[in-house]
Amino acid sequence: MTQTPPEARLRHGRASVAVSFFVQGSVFALLVTRIPALQDRYGISDAALPVFLAAVPVLAGLGSVGTEYLVRRLRPSVVLRWVQPVVCLALLVAGSGSTLWQLGVALAVFGLSVGALDASMNMLGVSLQRAYGRSIMLGFHAAYSLGGIVGASLAWVGAHEDLSLTALYAPLVAVLVPVALAASRWYVDGPRPAEASSSEASSSEAGSGGVGPGEAGPSRPVAMNALLPLCLVMAFAYIGDSTVSNWSAKYLEDVLHSSEQLATVPYNVYMVTTLVGRTFGDLAVRRLGAVRVVRAGAVLAAGGFAVVAVAPGAWAGLLGFTLLGFGLCAIVPQTFAAAGRLFPQSSDAAVARLNIFNYVGFLVGSPLVGALGGAWSYRGAMLVPMVVVLATLLYSRSYLMEPARYGGGHERPRTVDVG
Repeated sequence: MTQTPPEARLRHGRASVAVSFFVQGSVFALLVTRIPALQDRYGISDAALPVFLAAVPVLAGLGSVGTEYLVRRLRPSVVLRWVQPVVCLALLVAGSGSTLWQLGVALAVFGLSVGALDASMNMLGVSLQRAYGRSIMLGFHAAYSLGGIVGASLAWVGAHEDLSLTALYAPLVAVLVPVALAASRWYVDGPRPAEASSSEASSSEAGSGGVGPGEAGPSRPVAMNALLPLCLVMAFAYIGDSTVSNWSAKYLEDVLHSSEQLATVPYNVYMVTTLVGRTFGDLAVRRLGAVRVVRAGAVLAAGGFAVVAVAPGAWAGLLGFTLLGFGLCAIVPQTFAAAGRLFPQSSDAAVARLNIFNYVGFLVGSPLVGALGGAWSYRGAMLVPMVVVLATLLYSRSYLMEPARYGGGHERPRTVDVG
């Protein structure tokens, strides 16, 4: 039987993980963009809705914690292979039920499984980046952004055509689940700690002189004091992201006095600029280094919030949200990658713990801006995520990385990146 060459196996693994990111982006967008329809379907009051919405990231955080322990027995590829269909089916159940308890169960399953999905998906991305020896994480998150745009567009079509949630979700889930399962055949896991230690020992016996750049080093537990700067940056980034997703439309319409139609544009612009930034972001990281890219992103995002806060009209506000997309796009992928470099033999545990702060930022950001906007002003409230995102500069040294490797199974530096 002919074996797949290592280089082809990595390319297949990279493409398959990108498919999973795309599917997850689509599914998540299909949920969050149709929350008003879910509220109407189940008769949820405005007072009770925040409880349902907050439960999802809380349970997702628990799912991420559980994944840290689960991957000690199962490889991340196995976890991802089976939780992705569960997430898709939970979406379908949420859109097809008729009683409140059914929605509660569906959202609980969605939250727990999406935490495991986010963690395992980024675990595979980090291990693949280590195998490639250069930055590829932004490409995976670009696939997520593309999926989000596709999912939001399909949700808009469903709303425009007055489709029921079941009629919208069922055919999409029927397509996405087989696609995700088919792609899972080519997942590539990183070496387990014991395997990496054995490989290192063999290399030493052969006179290799130690561990090379980007390779697994001596095993060590994940120390939270070392990981904490990256955890804070992850929370900062998602405070900014949740501000855009939850408040951009209201800000444009109520503060900048735009039309209702124009108020729907900022989030779409943000998603598109995030996609564009991530598509070309890996190249920027290879040329400039992760530290410079993260610093530039933080400054650009802070500038975007400043423009939004002082914008005299809707079009200036749109410019601010455009800057935000370009600014925030690289920070999250590079934070996962930095955790993998910091703990090369414990990267799965580091990613799982870091992923929790994704949900922390989401839980803090939106209520914080809403509370400040109601008690003070929404213009003033936009200065808070500006300062928080700018604080990323204090921790940018955590993103120092080794030079990219080329040759010996790795790409040449000036070839077109086709995977």
